[in-house]
Amino acid sequence: MNAKFNQTGAKLLCTGALYALMLLGAAGSASAQSQRVIVQELHVKEGTLSDALAQLRKVAGIDIVYEAAALQQVRVQSLDVNKQTVENVLRQLLRGTGYQFVVNEGVVVIKKEKATVVVSGNIIDKASSSALPGVSVQVKGTVTGTVSNAVGHFVLNADPATDTLVMSFMGFKTERIALNGRTNINVAMETGASNLNSVVVVGYGQTTKGDLTGAISHVSAENFNAGVFTSPEQLLQGKVPGLNVTRSGDPNATPSIILRGPSTFRTGEAQQPFYVIDGVPGASIQLVSPADIVSMDILKDAASTAIYGARAANGVIMITTRHAKAGQSWVTYSGYGAVENISRSIDMLTGDELRKFLKDNGNALAPIDEDGANTNWQKEVTRQGISHNHNISFGGGNEKTVFDGSVNYVQNQGIMKGSEMERLNVRANLEQRAFNDRLKLNLAISNSVATQDRIPDLVFLNMLTYLPTTNIYNADGSFKEDWSRTRNYLNPVSLVVNNTDKTKTKTMLGNARAELKIVDGLTYTLNVSMQDEQINRDIYNGRKSGLAQGLNGRTTRSAFSNTRKLLETYVNYNKHFGEHDLKLLAGYSWQEDRKGDGFQTSTQGFVSDATKGDNLSLGSPLSGYLPNYGGTRISTLRFISFYGRANYTYKDKYLLQASLRQDGSSAFGANNRWALFPAFSAAWKVSKENFMKSIDWIDDLKVRAGYGVTGNSLGFDPLISVMRYDLKGKFYYNGQYLSSIAPVQIENPDLKWESTAMTNVGIDLTILRGRLNFALDYYNKITSDLIYTYNVPATQTSVGVNTMLANVGKMQNRGIELQINAQPIQGGKFSWSTSANLAHNKNEIVSLSNNIFKVNYIETADLGGRGQSGNFSQRLLEGMPLGTFYTMLYAGKDKDGLSQFYKPDGTLTREYNSSYLVQTGNAQPKLLYGWSNTFTYGDFDLNFFLRGVYGSHILNATLANLNVPYGSTATNLPRFSLTESAKDDRAYLLSDRYIESGSYLRMDNVTFGYNVPMKSNYLKRLRVYVSANNLFVITNYRGIDPEIEMGGLTPGIDNNNFYPKTRSFLLGLNASF
Repeated sequence: MNAKFNQTGAKLLCTGALYALMLLGAAGSASAQSQRVIVQELHVKEGTLSDALAQLRKVAGIDIVYEAAALQQVRVQSLDVNKQTVENVLRQLLRGTGYQFVVNEGVVVIKKEKATVVVSGNIIDKASSSALPGVSVQVKGTVTGTVSNAVGHFVLNADPATDTLVMSFMGFKTERIALNGRTNINVAMETGASNLNSVVVVGYGQTTKGDLTGAISHVSAENFNAGVFTSPEQLLQGKVPGLNVTRSGDPNATPSIILRGPSTFRTGEAQQPFYVIDGVPGASIQLVSPADIVSMDILKDAASTAIYGARAANGVIMITTRHAKAGQSWVTYSGYGAVENISRSIDMLTGDELRKFLKDNGNALAPIDEDGANTNWQKEVTRQGISHNHNISFGGGNEKTVFDGSVNYVQNQGIMKGSEMERLNVRANLEQRAFNDRLKLNLAISNSVATQDRIPDLVFLNMLTYLPTTNIYNADGSFKEDWSRTRNYLNPVSLVVNNTDKTKTKTMLGNARAELKIVDGLTYTLNVSMQDEQINRDIYNGRKSGLAQGLNGRTTRSAFSNTRKLLETYVNYNKHFGEHDLKLLAGYSWQEDRKGDGFQTSTQGFVSDATKGDNLSLGSPLSGYLPNYGGTRISTLRFISFYGRANYTYKDKYLLQASLRQDGSSAFGANNRWALFPAFSAAWKVSKENFMKSIDWIDDLKVRAGYGVTGNSLGFDPLISVMRYDLKGKFYYNGQYLSSIAPVQIENPDLKWESTAMTNVGIDLTILRGRLNFALDYYNKITSDLIYTYNVPATQTSVGVNTMLANVGKMQNRGIELQINAQPIQGGKFSWSTSANLAHNKNEIVSLSNNIFKVNYIETADLGGRGQSGNFSQRLLEGMPLGTFYTMLYAGKDKDGLSQFYKPDGTLTREYNSSYLVQTGNAQPKLLYGWSNTFTYGDFDLNFFLRGVYGSHILNATLANLNVPYGSTATNLPRFSLTESAKDDRAYLLSDRYIESGSYLRMDNVTFGYNVPMKSNYLKRLRVYVSANNLFVITNYRGIDPEIEMGGLTPGIDNNNFYPKTRSFLLGLNASF
């Protein structure tokens, strides 16, 4: 398509909507907070209530309505008040008078208290006639309530003339009983799957769990992971079947998330799910504090995700944050302090052990390397990490205006010295209703400021390889270095001290939403937002740093901004007629992303480290060359969509859903900028059929099936399909060096979306009055038109570039997922709930070639290292999964103790040759699982959570690169090498001896909490808890940790840059006011 993406109209709509909404929001009445006005000083003498209220009205300056004549007959005692809210003063004045106060539209109204008497009753299970203990009994519209005792009996105060009692219990239908003058009632509760009414957020709307036709996992806040977390994704780790979340111990690392297996050859954002935060598609997840999240809904099958079209192939995660409701006001605090330690280190030789190994093998250290030391370099560059997290949230309002907000501060000091993360998030939300609630306006602003300190990657290698026989410092206090060696062999402590890498990221999102109820059932929504991200990075290699050897210091500074503008407008129509329910959605979306707006430059030759890279003018320019302006390319991407969805339900038994979305993107080739993404799903509530009524132990049984097509446009460079030029080399002309410009990318006008078609079949079953429920899903996901860089025949290019991005490959993922939730013990003082999930996925590369681009296989994972540059360890191969290892086959030692390997014909060799490589495993796990248990006894609770992986393999390249016994005079060795011959110069070659099982079982979290009984009118809830993360791991893996990065094109490789996992202990506090 050569369509012109016109943005003028969109900008006008955005500007107008934001302006109108801000005006209306500013005009919203704050009078609902009149009861929170502070009374500075009030002295009430003994007298009538009428006089006391008149005095309060004058002092506080608020409206109080009451019947003066009646209150003249009511006496009150003297009262002295200092700096208290009107609410507290009124409570004290009215205590024992028989009167109460309510607030209506900001006006305080004094009226008589309702007459209450003791109401009692008994509650039984209708099916078995047995007593039901632990049932919640609440007076509707009040805070008065109780719980039935061991024999199902309850007692409370209520007004028999007007009150209604609400009774709720897990696994039973909620009962609402009007007293109608009665003071004693008997209630028989019917079984029913209460969780079926829980709200689930879907694209551009919400539904209930019972009405889902697709595969969606709902995780609420009480089921989130607990512990030291800096990113919301970690809350889901091990909680959702089919969702694989991996993360190192680095506080600055972004978790890798793979849902239902990998489905692209591209990396980074292209493999991640698409995020929708409070209805804003593509909002930055870093804007959200984990403490503000109420729930996350993970849309997994194409029938659920296709409404997001070209961005939904990897699944969609809908995040809902906490918002205020009319008539509620609250302030909460949640926070913790924690200490973290390395959970496991690599066992390297001490200085004395290395000396003995060398002596036993007739070798010796060079004089420069022998200081008689026993330096533990891992210990010298690590520390006990300290982190703390504090979140304050608040909200309030009346029927017309509500507001809420939060402030979150987190600081996580990494266990590697020099690494740290600090972030401040601020969020505010204002909602205004007008025209008898037919118009709802919302304005939300979120802001995040994050600072990240990183250390050079070389630290992770050198803390293992640097000789422990050398001192950290020379006699004069300078760092000891051996400059005669390669620049990769550097003092680890010096690397930490003499190099800084600081990134500061400021992100702001403004979102305005208007919802207009045109007629009953028909709602129009306009949503506009703008997100701005400012990224400033300063890398400084000091004058004494080995990374700037001979340069007298070097700095690289960059400042970039990325901006996203979004407009969405859609209508929803809901209609119920007879036994039919119809829901319709139609909408339009426009988005513009502007990326890379900024600069990057470098300089060197500083006379002092005092200012580091803060003053570039103190450095010397790069003589004869242009400064480094790498990455300073601005690009703009535009995205337009039309979408619709229809839901139909008949007799609340038979459910149908169909959706269609058309997306257009300026990133793709001129011939393929538009694509359609259809989806269809259906469900049958079998348990509602007449023939099921006699099976009383089944509460709910539903069968689901769906099919849909989605695309993957995430992570694309906006200029991915066009001819692109860049600086490419320099030449000398007329006495000076000049830069040359040449093509670096060939145009591909046929480049298009990666397309994923998915079939999903599922069963939902709830039994035993809701105490046990299952969700079982089978899926078949096929991704076509995979994008990869292919070689172009010389006859087809004349611009000097012999590669092209093209749609060629196909990949398949098939799997089964199971979720089980149970309440084995409930009611009374003690309860136990448990939840388990299992997921199996089989990944396969179906094809790598087409009529134009043909390959037998593609070699990947060139890890480099000692003598291994050019030695690939993985292959993309048809019929095999992504992450398939191809290495030599280890044949043990020869008679001299030297490593040898098998050739394909079975003969032995000591040399590496790519023709000797064979398949030796793959990184894809056969099974992901998680198991959570919560026990409560009175006000105490205990939760433990186990998760794990079975059937994966890891290439332990770290161990291979360390296992160089023949070079032990220049590098330290792992204890593993003590069994090797010092003459073995092939021990490090990658072979199946370094392919290890990646299976593990981890005790991920144990949390013990206490809910402090509250008697205060100000403090509503107080919870104190202690928690421990990563207590132990059961595994046969010899590396630091078996939880290896599964994202990217080369998953399952541990290669010298693994930030150690941590074990943390924390003390936390939650309070509500």
